[in-house]
Amino acid sequence: MRRRTFMAAAAAQLAVPAVSRAAERTLKFVPQSDLAVLDPIWTTAYVTRNHGFMVWDTLYGQTGPANAFKATPQMVAGHVVADDGKSWTLTLRDGLLFHTGEKVLARDCVASIQRWAVRDAFGQALMARTDALTAPDDKTIVFKLKRPFALLPEALGHSYSNMCAMMPERVAKTDPFQQISEVVGSGPFRFIAKERVPGSFVSYQRFEQYKPCPTGKPDWTAGPKLVHFDRVEWHVIPDPATKANALQSGEVDWWEDPTSDLLPMFPKGGDVNVAIKDPTGECMVMRPNFLYPPFDNPAVRRALLGAIHQSEFMTAMMGTDKALWKVPCGYFPPGTPLASDASISALPSGPPDYAKVKAALNAAGYKGEKIVFMASTDQATLNALDEVANDVLKRAGLDLEYQATDWGSVVQRRSLRKAPADGGWNMFITGFAGLDLSNSAGDLPLCGNGKSAWFGWPTNPKMEDLRNAWFEASDLAAQKKIGADIQTEAFNSVPYFPLGFAYQPTAFRKDINDMMDGFAIFWNVRRS
Repeated sequence: MRRRTFMAAAAAQLAVPAVSRAAERTLKFVPQSDLAVLDPIWTTAYVTRNHGFMVWDTLYGQTGPANAFKATPQMVAGHVVADDGKSWTLTLRDGLLFHTGEKVLARDCVASIQRWAVRDAFGQALMARTDALTAPDDKTIVFKLKRPFALLPEALGHSYSNMCAMMPERVAKTDPFQQISEVVGSGPFRFIAKERVPGSFVSYQRFEQYKPCPTGKPDWTAGPKLVHFDRVEWHVIPDPATKANALQSGEVDWWEDPTSDLLPMFPKGGDVNVAIKDPTGECMVMRPNFLYPPFDNPAVRRALLGAIHQSEFMTAMMGTDKALWKVPCGYFPPGTPLASDASISALPSGPPDYAKVKAALNAAGYKGEKIVFMASTDQATLNALDEVANDVLKRAGLDLEYQATDWGSVVQRRSLRKAPADGGWNMFITGFAGLDLSNSAGDLPLCGNGKSAWFGWPTNPKMEDLRNAWFEASDLAAQKKIGADIQTEAFNSVPYFPLGFAYQPTAFRKDINDMMDGFAIFWNVRRS
């Protein structure tokens, strides 16, 4: 998109009647991709998670790394634990309203938890330990557990996908494998459905009746969510250079994920600040589909590990500045408690020996099946990884069909369990925040629970046993030992191919201040 075209499109989008255009009260944001999916339970896509935290609130919030990612009350006033840890009574705080003006009731929350728990790894673990979840009155939520589960607040309040979004009961009754048709939350912003232009524009308005949490201070998703903008607009711009020019000229205020090659456009002391706001970084993963050949064969997946030279992928994604990426990266992010060297030698430390990889694939039983690889064109970082994978997989001897579309289409298509020849898929690349993969509770792509697993749907009882053992571990030392066992099993079963660890900068105009650490968060931030 040329800059002139962008300005014309922006002018058309801004011509919305009865909405104040005072620049200081409108934040213009360029997201990583189009918001193709509005339901934060149906997908784990971060663009949808970011949208989700604007529209929906959660029972608990999560602090940032300085406060050890603790769960703190958000929609709840507090909780009482009894019966030796097997009974939890949560009480909603006063003043909670949905955007329709309806009161948030405990039964709304129960229905929301039940829907979320079907899709979320932490939620699945919580409900597996739950005998009953009830709402005895309008303000009380009661969990009766089979055995103590001290991580209950962390499960309900984690900030990674899938967020435990509190929806009206009528919406939360939607099948968790179907997308919701009504976007109504109780969060700090209302989604303006009538203004949405798919592939181009999304808008939000401050919810004036929102009552922030009265305790604590803003920290990640915890504490008061104080909104200083009347309106937030998401301008979807596919071309990175156009994004950079729009930010530099002041046509937009904030670019979520600038590409490394364009960072020199924003020198220190200029009108644009560049910062790494998420210190947990991002783990990049290549996910195979376990339902169809050849990746239903673990030997084929193991053989392909020999082609994954992580430095090659990270250089393509982030450039040569090694301050922005780390390798090797196993199945837990570098620097986190569960990170280890267990079986890391399965990854090549230098350029791959493709002849050796081809021989290993043939010996493993690869029969020349066509590989449908879904690539995304509108996320520059992912596209860089896709291009490397295209070359690597072909050099490894795979018959690759490289199908490039926008990320929104990938997000929709990856949910399909059809055969690749019938519109399904074999492989795609995405990223997970380091926080998501830092422990077994949130490491969604490690789960091996078949049809309830994340897209790709691996079945691995041994991995599930190890994950359950992690939940029952008595202390950090025991968790670390199990973590090493999990990584060893992961390099044996290969639930995904780890491509490396990166820090993603964000870029914003110098008059945008008090931006929260973490993902793209739209409360607390203000214009000076």
